[in-house]
Amino acid sequence: MKGMTVQLVVKTQTETDGFGHPVYSEELVNVDDVLVGQPSSSDVITTLDLTGKRVAYTLGIPKGDTHNWEDTEVEFFGQRFRTIGAPVTGIQENIPLRWGSNVMVERYG
Repeated sequence: MKGMTVQLVVKTQTETDGFGHPVYSEELVNVDDVLVGQPSSSDVITTLDLTGKRVAYTLGIPKGDTHNWEDTEVEFFGQRFRTIGAPVTGIQENIPLRWGSNVMVERYG
């Protein structure tokens, strides 16, 4: 199996507006070796029932990656997606492959 490079949208608060709300700048950060796969039909149905969000893909995050994948945006295949919730992480030492976490994404924008 071979992962691909995706671009993670990293937001940094730069200031606050006149109403006290944060204003963010965006930076695209390349993350290498991410698996992009089709979600199972049960994942699609369960997530749609629980959150109202339709899962487009499941991403396999490489072991050792320290980026924040919770409720963030990611770009690949020329499209933008948003992660649904937090990644599901296993015990890294017990997982035989290079990917230790999974997160589902929905089409965004």
